[in-house]
Amino acid sequence: MATAPTKPTTPVKKESSGASSMFALLAIPICLLVGIAIFVFILGDPSHYAGGDVEHAQKMDVFGTVHRGGYLVPVIMSFVLMVIVFSIERAIVISKAAGTGSVDTFVRKITSLLNAGNIDGANAECDKQKGSVANVIKAGLKKYREMEVDDHLTVDQKTLAIQKEIEEATALEMPMLEQNLTIIATLVSIGTLFGLLGTVLGMIKAFATLAASGAPNTSELSTSISEALINTALGISTSASSIILYNFFTSKIDKLTYAIDETGFSIVQTFGASHAAKR
Repeated sequence: MATAPTKPTTPVKKESSGASSMFALLAIPICLLVGIAIFVFILGDPSHYAGGDVEHAQKMDVFGTVHRGGYLVPVIMSFVLMVIVFSIERAIVISKAAGTGSVDTFVRKITSLLNAGNIDGANAECDKQKGSVANVIKAGLKKYREMEVDDHLTVDQKTLAIQKEIEEATALEMPMLEQNLTIIATLVSIGTLFGLLGTVLGMIKAFATLAASGAPNTSELSTSISEALINTALGISTSASSIILYNFFTSKIDKLTYAIDETGFSIVQTFGASHAAKR
């Protein structure tokens, strides 16, 4: 039995995966550097403090208050930037994977053409749609054509071969969509943890200052606590936005996977029905 030809899409997918990994390696330290720069040069600007006294001023605007949150603030801010950057990157990748048109409309067209036995029309629709979903369906349709002229296999074997081709094409296309989602998922946890860590450190500092002064100063203590809680607010905001975006992108990927499964099932069923008499 002749071996199946090597898929030309494999090097492309490896290159795409490598590009996503390189993007992550560059984006993470850049976001950290940008977060530090914002903390030092924007939030830490003396204009945000009364009299320009960054160290001792009791009155400050919102930027100055965030700056007083401590040295974990730029780290948490870099997490926020990572959420934004990787969300934009995933949105672009998933949009390209979906293709040029509506996935639901594309699936309906393919299903209708398959029911009519118009394989060439289905191929043409895949060329118009482009993207990962269309690539997987086109691979299945190509195998469909190959099985039609194969005289050595039974109908059941041909049907299994088509199904396996679709599964292999899916295995090449789909993992790329989830590659950097793990970073967003990780930020869900570490955003909150770093926020709590900053708050704990701030509270330790506040009570240490209170103990050293000897006399309770309610105003100073309240100010220190509010500054410490800034870390919690930033951490929870990072975690909340990460959860929302992660679930959003996961649902998008699930929708694409379902579209592939639905159309792949139609291809297999169409082949089995049209060649039932040859069993």
